[in-house]
Amino acid sequence: MPDDEWERFLRESEAGAPGAPVEPSARAREAERRLRERSGPPEGWRTYAPARPRRRRTGWYVTGFAASAAVLVLALFPHRVVDWFGGGDGGASPAAAAPETARPEEAPGAEPGPGATIAEPFRGSPAARWADGAAGISVPAARATGWMDAAQVERALIRSRDFMVASGLDPRVLRGERPTEAIALLNPEQKDVQEYLRASLSSATPTAETDPLLLFSRFRPDHARLVGDTVRTRGRLTYREGRRGAVEVTADVTFVYPVTPASGDGGSDAEVVRTIVRREVVMSWDDPSKVVTRPGTMSLVSYALDLTNGGCSAPTGYFVPPFGTADEGAADPSHQVDPYDRTGPIGPGDTTASADGDCATATRS
Repeated sequence: MPDDEWERFLRESEAGAPGAPVEPSARAREAERRLRERSGPPEGWRTYAPARPRRRRTGWYVTGFAASAAVLVLALFPHRVVDWFGGGDGGASPAAAAPETARPEEAPGAEPGPGATIAEPFRGSPAARWADGAAGISVPAARATGWMDAAQVERALIRSRDFMVASGLDPRVLRGERPTEAIALLNPEQKDVQEYLRASLSSATPTAETDPLLLFSRFRPDHARLVGDTVRTRGRLTYREGRRGAVEVTADVTFVYPVTPASGDGGSDAEVVRTIVRREVVMSWDDPSKVVTRPGTMSLVSYALDLTNGGCSAPTGYFVPPFGTADEGAADPSHQVDPYDRTGPIGPGDTTASADGDCATATRS
């Protein structure tokens, strides 16, 4: 091949022959595929596309507002909320009352709903929010007092509560049996109390001074029986240094006993009466080096009773709920007592029962 032809061949091979087919690149092939798939005219690369409008989350804000409003209503009108959800009329149980740690400044308010029934014996009373049994008796923190260190004071407080439980909640005692466990906590060397125990628990005709109800809760089995096995309580223990360095514990407790006639069948329409008993018992845990006592026992300083729906006639040694008809004792309408009012101590004229049948009138039960 001549030299000039060879040079021309090399130049054409390097530059490519005119009109020769060119293999498209991968990017070109992808662009061509998108153009074929797109409907309508192609969009310029600077064409403006408005943003998709955001949907406002109105549901979140409405829900949050509704929740805030519900919290506010619950805080301001708790009793009304209970009514709405049926808590006062056989629905959900009302909110429990906080433990009593100090003397209240006012009596509890009225509770919604009708009166007591076999299914709901505490309905319509403040006791619907109270705790069961011993759980309703608040015990304070212990500190060294008098002759006792903190651990000894704690034991004295627990035993003081045990006495209130044994004397006011023991099912056997409520049926009229001997209060053995409560007596075991009493100092056997305290002669006047031992004489009271012998007279009150052995006499068929107790007097106002020897009535066992002054210390023990009892129902005559042939007259009344408890509705269920729950007694509602509210109260607290307090303590201080007493005489001769003793630790003096005061128990102030209200017991609510729902009872029904023993002769009835206990059906859903049976009559239910709430016997309400408030007790103030002052107990002295004495220094054995200064007072004759026995370990684990205490001496009684005083005891008082406020009774509603437990009898308005002469003492019988048992609570006598007024089933069917009014109690035979005459109530004094000019002297009214709220059995749930715990704002003050038990006064001499506060009780709704007395030995001579002159009784105050309870404003509610």
